[in-house]
Amino acid sequence: MERVSLKERGIMNYEEAMQYIHAVQWAGHKPGLTRTRTLLAALGDPHKRLKFVHVAGTNGKGSTAAMLASCLQAAGYRVGLYTSPFINRFNERIQVNGEQISDEELVRLVETIRPAADAMADVPTEFEIITALGMLCFAEQHCDIVVLEVGLGGALDSTNVIDPPECAVITALGMDHVKELGPTIADIAAAKAGILKPGSPVVSYGGVPEADAVIARTAAEQNAPLHVVDFSKLTVEGGDLDEVTFDFDGLNGVRLPLIGSYQPRNAAVAITVLRVLREKGWNIPEEAIRQGLESVRWPGRFELLRHTPAFLLDGSHNAHGMRATVQSLNDRFPGQKFVFLLSIMADKDVDEMLELLLPLANRFVTVAAHTPRAMPAETLAEHIRVRGGTAEPAPSIEAGVARAVELGGTGPVCALGTLYFSGEVREAFRKICPLSR
Repeated sequence: MERVSLKERGIMNYEEAMQYIHAVQWAGHKPGLTRTRTLLAALGDPHKRLKFVHVAGTNGKGSTAAMLASCLQAAGYRVGLYTSPFINRFNERIQVNGEQISDEELVRLVETIRPAADAMADVPTEFEIITALGMLCFAEQHCDIVVLEVGLGGALDSTNVIDPPECAVITALGMDHVKELGPTIADIAAAKAGILKPGSPVVSYGGVPEADAVIARTAAEQNAPLHVVDFSKLTVEGGDLDEVTFDFDGLNGVRLPLIGSYQPRNAAVAITVLRVLREKGWNIPEEAIRQGLESVRWPGRFELLRHTPAFLLDGSHNAHGMRATVQSLNDRFPGQKFVFLLSIMADKDVDEMLELLLPLANRFVTVAAHTPRAMPAETLAEHIRVRGGTAEPAPSIEAGVARAVELGGTGPVCALGTLYFSGEVREAFRKICPLSR
């Protein structure tokens, strides 16, 4: 399998760089860390010059990573943030102190990586190339610390080439990616716990006994101090469409701008991690934690694009995440019914996700996100109709947004089911309702 050949033009443009990155997918590639290690070695092992917080889990990885990066930056550190997928542009995946990598920098780094990647007998995949891009960028930018989100699983994820991190984090676990990770929650926990390394502290969200036992056993084997988040110390004081206010373990009255009902729990994970880092010698005052949490931005996760009538955008993409979203909808919009703009990947538990949404639905507009994994809009609409719901497919995301807004009238609309259509939903909504907030 060869990477797409591109004409030598001296300097690639951005589109060519993107084409190069996306050229080799996972299909036909054996999982493992060998390709990533080989590629990074050819680049001078930039990851060896960096310190990391490594974040795995089923849901809440991105939000928790964004909170950690925001707080570390507020404490005065130069912080790299590596996440996936992106919402609007690829560049979002690699950030330093909240600034996305520039197009010019991205092209330059791809030009640097390409000769090393092309020389490999077993060519690296898209995610392995992106991981190398991130490592090179963060090393060149002299980041003090990098918040590194796992792509899939943990043990065999290309981010797992790093040396023992400052802290490993396992966020909320649920049944997702069972084809790749295994059919039980214990299998999934084992894959995620693959990021635990000798002597490196770990913070776990906890709450799933089968998974907790696996994580505890792995931590003991690695002599890794385990901190399970104590949610008994979390009190949510209130929430509206602008912020959620909570207290956690002595840090009181935090006003979090991420309004999902589940976000204070992610914040509790982040606070626990930051206090573990403090014990390791990082200078992170409580005021920096507060400031970081109160200024965090993380688009596409229970994000309000318009107050009145409400238009929400949420990236819930599995049943575990959908349960949390439904709770948030009930909390923020008690007794109300929604027009849902829905796109779901065909490899997800579609029926379980629909069972959760149907009690809150007036009707559905279905679309297919631009990925081969997306369930066709008509197929998804038929799934809904079979369960007694009202659904109509739309030919495009833009048409779907327009129809959902029209059907919503003065009532709330919620677009959800995948992060892969979030950027297009936002763009289409801005065109239709340019003055909204």
